[in-house]
Formats: sequence, C-alpha cells, structure tokens
Amino acid sequence: MKSLTKSFFATILFIATLAQAQVTVNPERLEHRIKELAQFGMQENGETERVAFSDADVAAQQWVVSQLKGMGLATTIDYAGNIVAKRFGTDKNAAPISFGSHIDRVPHGGNYDGCVGSMAALEVIETLNEQDIATKHPLEVIIFSNEEGGVMGSRAMAGHLNKNALPVTNSTGYSMAEGIMRLGGDTTQIAEVARKKGDVAAFLELHIEQGGTLEKEKLDIGIVEGIVGLKWWEVKFNGFANHAGTTPMNARKDALLAASRFIIAVNEVATSFDGAQVATVGRIEAEPGAPNVIPGKVTTSLEIRDLSSEVIENVFTAIQKRADAISAESGVEISISPLDTTADPAIMTPIIQKEIENTTNTLGLSYRYMPSGAGHDAQDMALIAPTGMIFVPSQGGISHSPKEFTSASDMANGANVLLNTILALDKKLD
Repeated sequence: MKSLTKSFFATILFIATLAQAQVTVNPERLEHRIKELAQFGMQENGETERVAFSDADVAAQQWVVSQLKGMGLATTIDYAGNIVAKRFGTDKNAAPISFGSHIDRVPHGGNYDGCVGSMAALEVIETLNEQDIATKHPLEVIIFSNEEGGVMGSRAMAGHLNKNALPVTNSTGYSMAEGIMRLGGDTTQIAEVARKKGDVAAFLELHIEQGGTLEKEKLDIGIVEGIVGLKWWEVKFNGFANHAGTTPMNARKDALLAASRFIIAVNEVATSFDGAQVATVGRIEAEPGAPNVIPGKVTTSLEIRDLSSEVIENVFTAIQKRADAISAESGVEISISPLDTTADPAIMTPIIQKEIENTTNTLGLSYRYMPSGAGHDAQDMALIAPTGMIFVPSQGGISHSPKEFTSASDMANGANVLLNTILALDKKLD
C-alpha cells in the first residue's frame, strides 16, 4: 500500500510538472506582432527600412513601450536607449530573469532578425498574464538599442561601451551619442546603465539562426553553445600608381594585384585549420580608381571569427606570414592594423543550455547543440549573468535580407522553449 501511494503521488507530480512545462504561446498573435512591427519603416516596395536611430526606429520603440505598458509592466528607457520592462515576482529580493533582443535592422534587412526574440518576449509576458502565472523572480524584458551598429545597448549594460564609440555615425547620419538621445537616453549618465554580476539571475535570448543548418537537418531548435569572438583589422597596400599602358608587367608595383593575392591567401589560411573558424575580406577600396592607371593604394578589411580567441590569433598569425611573403614578392608594402571592433568569444552557461534541452525534450521538439557565427546581445550579457541562447530556423539560411523568413510555427516553437525555460529557471535559480 505504501509503495502504491508513493507511485500514485509520483504520477500526479509528473503530470503536474508536464502540464506546467507545456504552457504555450499564441502563434497567431506572435506572427501578428511581427507583421505589425514591420510597418514601422515600410517602403513603397513593400520592404521595411529601420536602421537604429531612424524615425522608424524611434516610432517602433514607442510602439513597443506602449505594448509593454499595456501588459502592466513597469517600463522605462534607460540612459543607453534600451527598453527595460519589469513584471514583478513574488520574491522581492530575487534578481530578475531577463530576456529579449533588438528591433533595429541593417540597411535592406529583414523582418525577423532580432524581431523574433523581441516579439516573443512580449508574447511570453502576455501568455503568463493570460494564464495568471506568477513567478518567484521578477521577469525583465529588455529590447536593446542599436544592436546592428555595434551591440551598443548591451555593451553599455555590460559596462564596456567605450566613449570612443559615441561619435561614430551610422547610415542615418546620426552618431551613437545623438542616437541615444533620440531614443530617450542620456549620454551624460550612460555609465549608470552598467550592471554588476548578480544583478541579473539569468539572461535568455531567442533569435533566428541566420544560417541554414537547422532547416537542412530538419530540426526545430538550436541550443547555442557559444557565440564566436571576432576581430577586425584594416589592411593597407601601398604600391606605385603608374600609367597602365606604358608600364611593363614586370616593372609594376600593383597594389590591387597584391590585395587580390592577399584575399586568396586569407581563404586558404582559414580553410587550412581544422575547425569552424572563418576569415573574411568584405570591403575593398582601390585608388586612384581609373581604368588606365595601375592602382597604387588599396585598403581592405579583414575579419576573423571563432569560439576560441587562441584560434583567432593563430589564424591571424598565419595570414600575417602570407602577407609578408606577398609584400616581399610584389614590392608592395602591406600593413595590418587592428580596429576597435573586437568581441571576445562568449560561452553560454552549461546549466542553462541543459535546461533549454530539457524543455525542448518535454515539448517534443527536435534540436541540436551549435555555435553562433554571428554576434548578439547575449554575448555582452554573458559577461555579467548566466546566459543562454535559443535558435529557430531561417528559411534558406537567409538573413540580413528582405527575403529573410521564419515560419509562424518555428517562431512559436522558439517562444514556447523560451517561456518554459524561464519557468524552469524560476524554480531552480536562487
């Protein structure tokens, strides 16, 4: 009898736990908000433009604030222009479980990058309100400012937004400092945005994958192991500009030819290492830029990304050696200078990764562990709080494009994992 009683209560506990783990969001409402957000910056061609600090970005931010206030959340704009909205918990002394993403976009971008995680955060709150579910920890929705222009809002919150970044302008013509003021922030008090370790119990970000792995493998969820670090350099090639018709081929110091060899070398070096590291030359400028003049000066970019800082340095060292050899052979001087754009690799917190896995299993969804090759606000939040990140598929692996798309069912899957992971962490975290 005693054994039967234990079995009975164990079954009841299992059913109750399962029922709670299967709290689900409203897919139609989530998709509707994605489409409603896309109206801010809508162009005549049916595509949306909403670069950080633009009029569309300011209007979209005000709309998000109104949505959050309508759900009863205490909502403010912090000094870095971040939207911060809090749903109070039953334990007044508990640090918040925070989650969110961003709503600004790259020029000619799509409607899902950052927006899915942001609108899912709103859907999580509305679902909890509808079902009258209270949490021990306060829940905090954060919509970060200017993610695409250098993760500005999350860098400020992590306490390492360099003042040298504030004069930098984006395609709107506004500087970061001007943009922060447009969003309702205050650059004179931006240091007060920084949080200490312990101020946030955990941070979660839902995001589209921005790649094609999940779709190709027909998987529902990506559990992010870590976000790659990245480093940027400026590479200058100084040759000698001369007449294209009268200068023999063997007497030239062609800066563009040397740059071309360098670009090929970057690709060869990156693929010569085992692993998933990537190296890219994404920008090139040649001077004087005339068809009948041998290019005398070329400037290119160099970017290297990997989950390991050591690998990044090893790849760079190998590229530097190839550059030295190209310089000696061509007579073109090559100088490589580091730029301020640097992000260290961020490993997601193992216990949160495991909780995301448990939730995904409970919801009956398929998944895989994977790295993130793109930078995210979670990368900075990981410096101050236990952090986890959830991916959902991107159709065709397309991102930063008007053709970017994630289905309503995939968005809902991600939002359900986000919601139920939050509820699980609320019970387990101190």
